[in-house]
Amino acid sequence: MIGLIAVTAAGRRAADRLAAAWPARTAVYEGPAAEAVGRAFAECEQLVCFLAAGATVRLVAPLLADKATDPGVVCVDEGLHFAVPLLGGHGGGANALAEQLSEVLGTRPVVTTATDATSIPGLDTLDLPVEGEVAAVSRAILDGSPVRLEADRPHPLPALPSWVDAHAPADAPVLRISDLVRPDGGTTATLRPASLVVGVGASRGVTAEEVLDLVAEALAEAGLSPASVALLSTVDAKADEEGIVQAARQLGVPVTTHTAEALATVPVPNPSAAPLAAVGTPSVAEAAALAAAPGGTLIVPKRKSRPEGRPAMCTVAVARRAVRGRLALVGLGPGARDLLTPRARTELRRASVVVGLDQYLDQIRDLLRPGTRIEESGLGAEEERARTAVRLAREGLAVALVGSGDAGVYAMASPALAEAGDDIDVVGVPGVTAALAAAALLGAPLGHDHVSISLSDLHTPWEVIERRVRAAAEADLVVTFYNPRSRGRDWQLPKALDILAARRTPQTPVGVAHGVSRPDQWHTVTTLAELDVTTVDMTTVVTVGNTATRRVAGRMVTPRGYRWQR
Repeated sequence: MIGLIAVTAAGRRAADRLAAAWPARTAVYEGPAAEAVGRAFAECEQLVCFLAAGATVRLVAPLLADKATDPGVVCVDEGLHFAVPLLGGHGGGANALAEQLSEVLGTRPVVTTATDATSIPGLDTLDLPVEGEVAAVSRAILDGSPVRLEADRPHPLPALPSWVDAHAPADAPVLRISDLVRPDGGTTATLRPASLVVGVGASRGVTAEEVLDLVAEALAEAGLSPASVALLSTVDAKADEEGIVQAARQLGVPVTTHTAEALATVPVPNPSAAPLAAVGTPSVAEAAALAAAPGGTLIVPKRKSRPEGRPAMCTVAVARRAVRGRLALVGLGPGARDLLTPRARTELRRASVVVGLDQYLDQIRDLLRPGTRIEESGLGAEEERARTAVRLAREGLAVALVGSGDAGVYAMASPALAEAGDDIDVVGVPGVTAALAAAALLGAPLGHDHVSISLSDLHTPWEVIERRVRAAAEADLVVTFYNPRSRGRDWQLPKALDILAARRTPQTPVGVAHGVSRPDQWHTVTTLAELDVTTVDMTTVVTVGNTATRRVAGRMVTPRGYRWQR
């Protein structure tokens, strides 16, 4: 919950606006400022104080307890010019909250956290537990000092600066990525990947204490960090076993379950007759660990608990997940920076490698973090780019494959997904397509059913394209033509227009939009009879209306229904 504190009329108006925008996330605290701040500080995860920065500092200072538990605090000035994170920029989410406030109140976020200000990923922002001398290693990274990177296996982290390197001097501070517990020499910060799955078998009535003791013992003897445990896994007959459920809750991880039939098919080194008789599978702990870690390896075989004075009621085994990279398919929109979505920006900054067409990468180089690896190629290398992106993701890296418009529309998502298997994580990031951006310029040509057709016959035979155009004409669909005309392909657009003209009048509106959202942008609304095809090239989108489309005040309008046209 976000506590809102205001003591002036202007502050109260701003707080009311925010409360109206986020009713489920906010609570307004009234009364004297010190009292309101004190209550909100104790009850909320975040605070927005519509007060002067100095006043806010004085009010929260006596309440500070611990960086890990204090709420994030953002101060907003009375004129709604700035949103300043004062406390808990990362851990308390104040930096992100300041960004979100700008969307509602129009404030400008003033983020002073050093890593955010320098576009270097903060070690406490990577969604991984981090231990050790975090501040010292972060300071070395910020200062540009060599930092030695030690990673047991690849992990899909954002780009790190070039001076964070596996070949840094032996006495340099260390950034380690590992699920192993090691003695640290010198200045070391360790990121704990969620790489371990603990399989649990248990008798009815097992206690959480017995489960937790056995898990801790198994991890300690193998030199594994509890912070890297991703989940507990068991047979579905134990889904409601309170000892397992409570143990998972105390570990802060979910429980996943599998049918006995599925577990019985998992090869394990230590099958047993006891679980076979009890729940229908010769293995629970080992099989469940491996079932929840596809492609992984069993690193701690089954072991039993050893309670004093009674039979063992629990078994555990530990599997390490296979390396999984991450591939984000990012649509950059039609070209203008303000049509690049916030989610696309986030994914570009989350990647350590960005793959794309050289001219598209030129649009977003300034948004990438220092140290981002760039893999670029020219026109015609789409399949090669897709293979490169998938290969790098399979190496365990965080990869962004970029394209214009939306990655799934005449772009890179199709060839990439044709190559990708279930051994990598894939994230699709929608973008503004050329058809949508052009439609916004032209009016409302896509107000009813519509279709997009590419006139490029480099990959699709013209016979197939022509059949699709005829079907669109017969169905009376608005048609947007991509790739309409080039120097070597100048007859396809006239042919397609002739097919549509057989079903539509010469006065049918046609919109032409060139270089949408780019410096050379222009657009016009004309008719089938008056369209000059020589003005059309490969950076142009042509939209042909249906029989209901009209020109209204120079714009194309296709009604949502036909009744009002009668």
